[in-house]
Amino acid sequence: MIKVFNIVMLLLAIIFILSTYNYYSSNKNVNAKNYNRENIDQILKEKIIDLPLLKNDTNNVIEFNNSLRNDTEENKKRNFWDLLK
Repeated sequence: MIKVFNIVMLLLAIIFILSTYNYYSSNKNVNAKNYNRENIDQILKEKIIDLPLLKNDTNNVIEFNNSLRNDTEENKKRNFWDLLK
């Protein structure tokens, strides 16, 4: 029973590998791949023609918080080897 199962699984793996190879080496796939590589600039221009431009509304949104540096300066300096003592 186990030998039959192993043979079936081996056949399925071989069929999968062969069908994948046949698809990727087919003329239809190779031609489509070459077309996309040659015309990538045109394809991108067609896709971005309808993209809207968004207004920049991020001015003065982020304020730098300096409290972390102030807290670390007030505490005594730490040393890694002192922590192991």
